[in-house]
This record gives sequence, structure tokens and C-alpha cells, in this order.
Amino acid sequence: MPSRGRHQSTSKECRVLIRKIEAMDGVVGVIIGMSYGGKSLGKGGSAGAIRIQREVSGGLKAVMQSSKGLQEVYIRTEKGMAEGVGGKIAEL
Repeated sequence: MPSRGRHQSTSKECRVLIRKIEAMDGVVGVIIGMSYGGKSLGKGGSAGAIRIQREVSGGLKAVMQSSKGLQEVYIRTEKGMAEGVGGKIAEL
């Protein structure tokens, strides 16, 4: 499933991570949301880092550190797979 959202552009590191997430078992697709320039995940938040914010209906809400700021991401998962996918993403 192609990445879709308000902004379809993101850094090279984030695109690589999105491809890895899309290849995981239980993931239906990744939807790129809004980006916020100049923001940071904090310590250890290099480009391509991801932080799961919460589990929502149908998947996971997360933010990624891009080279220019933060990028919202929605990870759509199969029913009942969100917790397992979140654990695998935390290991990346």
C-alpha cells in the first residue's frame, strides 16, 4: 500500500524505516501525516527514529524524526496485531 497523507515527502532515513515497517507481519500500510519543521523527539532522536505515541482504532499513532523536524505517521495494522507490531517497531 503506498504511503499517503497530507505530506508525502519525508527524509531518506524515514522512507527506509517506513519500508521496513510496511514489510512487518500484521501491518496493512503506513500513512504519512503532517510534518512539523524544527521539532525534535529529544535525546537520541536522530533522523529515522520513531516513537509510538498510542494505540488507536485500527492501528498505531507514531511520530518519526526526519531531517527537517517531526513527521506524524499512522501505522494501520490487522485486527488485534497493534500491540505486537508496536513491540517490533520499538526494537528497530
